Amino acid sequence: MRFKTRFVFFALSTLLFVANNLFAQILKPVKWSFATEQNGDKEAVLVFKAKIEDKFHIYSQFLVGDGPIPTTFTFEPSSKYELTGKVEEGKAIEEFDPNFDMKLKYFNNSAEFRQKIKIKNDKTFNVKGVLNFMACDDHRCLPPEDVEYSFIINKDAKAASKEDTNTVDTTTSAIAPVIDSVKVASNNPPDANFSSPGYLEPGCGETEGAVEDYTSLLGIFLGGILGGLLALLTPCVFPMIPMTVSFFTKRSKDKKKGVSNAFIYAMFIILIYVGLGLLVTVTLGSDALNDLASNAFFNLAFFVIFIIFALSFLGAFEIVLPTALVNKADAASDRGGLIGIFFMAFTLSLVSFSCTGPIIGTLLVEAAHGRSYMGPLAGMTGFALALALPFAFFAAFPGYLNSLPKSGGWLNAVKVTLGFIELALALKFLSNVDLAYHWGILKREIFISLWIIIFGMMGMYLIGKIRFEHDSEVKHISVMRLIFSIITLSFTLYLIPGLWGAPLKLISGFPPPEFYKEWKTDAHDCPHDLNCFHDYDEGIAYAKSQGKPVMIDFTGWSCVNCRKMEDNVWSDAKVLKKISDDYVLISLYVDDKELLPAEKQFTSAFSGKKIKTTGNRWSELQATKYETNSQPYYVLLDNNNHILAKPRGYTPDINTYVKFLDEGLCRYKLRSKQ
Repeated sequence: MRFKTRFVFFALSTLLFVANNLFAQILKPVKWSFATEQNGDKEAVLVFKAKIEDKFHIYSQFLVGDGPIPTTFTFEPSSKYELTGKVEEGKAIEEFDPNFDMKLKYFNNSAEFRQKIKIKNDKTFNVKGVLNFMACDDHRCLPPEDVEYSFIINKDAKAASKEDTNTVDTTTSAIAPVIDSVKVASNNPPDANFSSPGYLEPGCGETEGAVEDYTSLLGIFLGGILGGLLALLTPCVFPMIPMTVSFFTKRSKDKKKGVSNAFIYAMFIILIYVGLGLLVTVTLGSDALNDLASNAFFNLAFFVIFIIFALSFLGAFEIVLPTALVNKADAASDRGGLIGIFFMAFTLSLVSFSCTGPIIGTLLVEAAHGRSYMGPLAGMTGFALALALPFAFFAAFPGYLNSLPKSGGWLNAVKVTLGFIELALALKFLSNVDLAYHWGILKREIFISLWIIIFGMMGMYLIGKIRFEHDSEVKHISVMRLIFSIITLSFTLYLIPGLWGAPLKLISGFPPPEFYKEWKTDAHDCPHDLNCFHDYDEGIAYAKSQGKPVMIDFTGWSCVNCRKMEDNVWSDAKVLKKISDDYVLISLYVDDKELLPAEKQFTSAFSGKKIKTTGNRWSELQATKYETNSQPYYVLLDNNNHILAKPRGYTPDINTYVKFLDEGLCRYKLRSKQ
């Protein structure tokens, strides 16, 4: 027993460990630091140090021919100092570079550059400028990056070798206050120019970063548990509980052995379904998950699949796997030991597929639409736990089996109810395509009307006014069925005011956004009739003319959490007023399928992909500058494109979001006074 238990837990732990380490971060392999060495008040040396990750290198200033971008330094002119000579660099390696098929000078591991200056002013001042560099390894090069720097020259310097050190870490988007304004900027795609996180003035009430990735995964995990519980209540699974538990307790030599085998059986169920989630995660990857959220082919395919699932649950037909496959698995389950128990679990998965398949399909698709690497894995883990643990529980406490309700017509009612829900979810995928391609066939009012019909019919079914072919006659309604019918019909009534503009916060993220409607009375395509821009350059130009800071809203037409933020957080009076009065809002839809003009299309130096649509352009911008491809993502900038507060993702707490906006506004006002 001890060996078997260790084996199962080892297998599960290994599976989760491998899944957690499958995906690498966006590469940013160089970290710059800056130091000032002063000798009295007449001379100083500006020291630029680069810490370079293993296998990467940056290039010398002194390159000949059409090769890579050399490291260069540009200093802002000032009457307070004067450069003495040119920037000196340490000893570079001179070797053949396979990327450019030529011999080049470059630096591995670390590099140091020094610039002497003569001080002409007896007051404290800054030396500012920009350095540009390119990082490569043996088979690829990253886009050139600009790093803005600022050195403090101190009039009171007395030590012969006093250092004032600032660091810029280009490997992370985290922000921390430093002594002086050190800002990072990366090379931009056409028509884009703004910097990554940099100096934040202290004293503006910095807020903690959002934990959207964890809350999103938790939500998917809980959704998986709900799906597993629903699967338990289907006709394919529920009757299997007493049969399976009885099989193990009777087959085993003693009760202890039977309980241990049932627990191992449950563990194998978990292993099978978690393995399925891992397979989806590995197969799709982050880029594919992002594409699924707005790709017309996939969304239309999911729409059709969900309709098929719904028809199956409503009794039109059954989705079954090939009989030969089920028979082979069943025969293998007759073997003894761990192999036999594993195939028993596998047989359960196959036999129950007609009921669990649609639920699993729904869960995996929704998890994939969450744009998370680990979404499908988290969802299937929750599903498997909820499905498997009752088998282990009733094996350990068989007396509780008598408390289970008897199989009957209520199990088919559960399936039909799930069929109505599948129909409602199918519309979401059709809506995703309609929004991304601007087809205009499923506006908000039409979507809500269809949901009213679907859930209204579901409520009538629950009270026995609608019957399907496989339903038994409803002679009386149980208390639980009455409760669910009241909830369903109440929800239907709740939806009706949404036809005339009610916010419907309970279903935020499912219907099209509030401004995407038939009875439109204004020209804005922005939440809550805000004045927003959908082009970065236009928004920045307007912000400069108005003297206001900018809020970049990386969003998506198919982004559920984006709609939740707009409906539940932006709708708050304090938040809405701050966005409207204090910021210029630039909403960039990363899944917009509108084609860019031919002259604005380009191939990304970062990802190698062809940037053909508006959504491609903004997605590329977000990935290269902020090392994330999740939405929503909010960035506060000043008029010079410098970060005002740590960017945030999904932040459902209104007070935290208000503090975030206040923090950015505070820093903007401080900088405006300088």
